Amino acid sequence: LMALLAGSERQGPASLERPPGPVSVAAAVTQDVPIYIDAVGKIVAREVVSIQPQVSGRITKIHFSDGADVKAGDVLFTIDPRPYQAQLNQAEASVAQAQAALNLAKTNFARVESISDPRAISRQDFDAKKNAVEVAEAELRQNRAAVETARLNLEYCTIRSPIHGRAGQRLVDLGNVVTPGNNPLLVIQRLDPIYADFTIPESDLTEVQRNMARRTLGAQVRLDESTKAREGQLTFLDNSVQEGTGTVKLRATVGNKDRLFWPGRFARIRLILETHHSAVLVPAEAPQLSAKGSFVYVIKQDDSAELRPVTVGQRHGDLVVIGQGLNEGERVVINGQLGVTPGGKVQIAAPGSKKDPAAASQSGAKS
Repeated sequence: LMALLAGSERQGPASLERPPGPVSVAAAVTQDVPIYIDAVGKIVAREVVSIQPQVSGRITKIHFSDGADVKAGDVLFTIDPRPYQAQLNQAEASVAQAQAALNLAKTNFARVESISDPRAISRQDFDAKKNAVEVAEAELRQNRAAVETARLNLEYCTIRSPIHGRAGQRLVDLGNVVTPGNNPLLVIQRLDPIYADFTIPESDLTEVQRNMARRTLGAQVRLDESTKAREGQLTFLDNSVQEGTGTVKLRATVGNKDRLFWPGRFARIRLILETHHSAVLVPAEAPQLSAKGSFVYVIKQDDSAELRPVTVGQRHGDLVVIGQGLNEGERVVINGQLGVTPGGKVQIAAPGSKKDPAAASQSGAKS
């Protein structure tokens, strides 16, 4: 009996030896990747103009459709010009009258000035004739200024777009009487190029300033994960940190000819600080987290697994940067980590096979 027990004890550990776990592996690769800051921001029009009337009157014509694209100089509204045309005619008549008065004053002054005998005219009459010329000249200048004012008011009856942009919904209808300083008639926004405003934490400000001093920083702007990122540039950095939030406001400028971005919409902004050359990357599923930090299972040439502590960096699509702990070409486990024992053997499954842990989990999810 003792001999049998001793034999069973010798055979026990061998019978409990764990079989190699099936795993999926991928090789670490190196490539140049950007170092970036991700933020959520809001799309803002580059220029916003509120169209206001500069003279009072009744709207007689509307020359655009709501939501239409307009160019600088396009006519938007026409205010009844007849009262201002009458004022211009009156001012021009006053100019003609003042010109005639000036001519008469000059003639009278020239007559007394040509008298050779100073005793033939008193000094008072001489000064009066001279003063009449100066007064007539001043009245002429005053009436000419009135003509310019009347002509300017007449031009204000035709309201034109000051910028290229997209018209919003008009706020007045045909026949409405408008006055200066009242409610706006229309809002026009320039949509190309367009701004993406966002904020970054105060802790990232030094790194941004350091890279801005060397070159213009690029920015990638997208609406969501389903849309392709569009390249832009960082064009504004605020001059102070906002109190209460501890953030700094930045602005990226991006092209928008196809009107993909719309004012008021939220956007995802990736601010590119610099490029990390020859960075080591592995699939994002490879790194695992333990109480001591991040690690990966590295598969050696003899198909044994090594637990390797690593430093995980930024993610780039389906890959993640490994800052320290891994070299190019080393194989890491990307699926089946639960069945791996440090130092134990593994069974590397072909991608898509029945033994592939990734394929098994997908089939289980479908069932």
